[in-house]
Amino acid sequence: MQTQPAKPNLILLLILALLVIFCPMAIDIYLPAFPTIAEQFNVTEQQVQQTVAIFMLTVGLGQLIAGPLADKFGRKPVAVVGVSLYAGSALLAYFAPSFEVLMIARALQGLGACATFVVAFAIVRDKYGAQRSGQMITYLNGIVCFIPALAPILGAWLTVQFGWRMNFLFLTGFALVGLVITLFLFRETRPADSHYQGHILDLRRFTPILKTPIFLFNSLLCMVAMSAILVYVTLAPGWIITHLGGTVADFTFWFTLNAVLSIVASFITPIYIKRNSQKALRVGVSILVFSGVLMLALSHIQSALALMLPILIAALGFALSLGSAAGMALSRFPKQAGTASALIGAMQMSGASVLVFLTQYLGLSTPWLIAFHLLILAPLWLILMSKKGHILHPANS
Repeated sequence: MQTQPAKPNLILLLILALLVIFCPMAIDIYLPAFPTIAEQFNVTEQQVQQTVAIFMLTVGLGQLIAGPLADKFGRKPVAVVGVSLYAGSALLAYFAPSFEVLMIARALQGLGACATFVVAFAIVRDKYGAQRSGQMITYLNGIVCFIPALAPILGAWLTVQFGWRMNFLFLTGFALVGLVITLFLFRETRPADSHYQGHILDLRRFTPILKTPIFLFNSLLCMVAMSAILVYVTLAPGWIITHLGGTVADFTFWFTLNAVLSIVASFITPIYIKRNSQKALRVGVSILVFSGVLMLALSHIQSALALMLPILIAALGFALSLGSAAGMALSRFPKQAGTASALIGAMQMSGASVLVFLTQYLGLSTPWLIAFHLLILAPLWLILMSKKGHILHPANS
């Protein structure tokens, strides 16, 4: 008998929001502190940016282990261990005596965040089923969009008032609060008939999932879209402040405006996704490709507006695309939600990080690099708009 999708529950939504916030919070809060960290450890800002890359890499790869663990032992134990590791590694970063130790702390923090990320996706599939997963993921994306608006502002204040290390002490305290909430309010959601076979480190379990065309196509869409977001988050602050001569206030304004638009879009689009996930995805990817073309057209204009206008337009595309694609990718694996969530998470995080790392060697300016990643979606968009698109992302599923 197929379980009916659960209705929204405030406590469950609180747990989901908390679990997905850990990852972006660890990325965005210390962005304003990059120059200070570089100066203290006598490294370049590009090297400090590697602390984001190593975090994203371990977030992605760690999910390949965290996902099967969530299917075998349950969502709650994995979440508790993940939050605990997140808190401990944040504290290590606070006390880091060298840049190398900071890098190690960030890698460990990524492993902690990966557990919370994969558990959140698995809970969505557990409780809301194939039909409503896309909607819930989009709502969560809307909640996550608060972080780029608030975290850099908080991080800038903490850095100015107490030094850059206070950002990581704040993350430690945040994780401890999250640990208490997870321990006492979260009830296990793993289905009773959820099955797990084989050794934890046996990656062959992912092969049947990867061989499923619906999963592979929709996960690739998520990965490429995430790579565009990652390029924007890591490079746009430097472009606005260093290249264009803007201030921290300018950077904060544009990030906040983009976050507000993303929040609005992410809370409106689930209604559209519910009506027709396929149409929502088609419109979303079309907007992203258009944004890439517009970015190229405006790239010769040296102003923050020329950079941010395509990004602001793309906010609607991301809201329509990510929820639709991720929900459909998970729709075929109700009894392996943790494993499937891990794989899509690995592709989104590690895959996007590797893609960004490789394209940085092209020597493109920030606007051109963002446009490049948006336009990588063009071949997938052509497939989506063809007859094959009806098979790879059915209109009703």
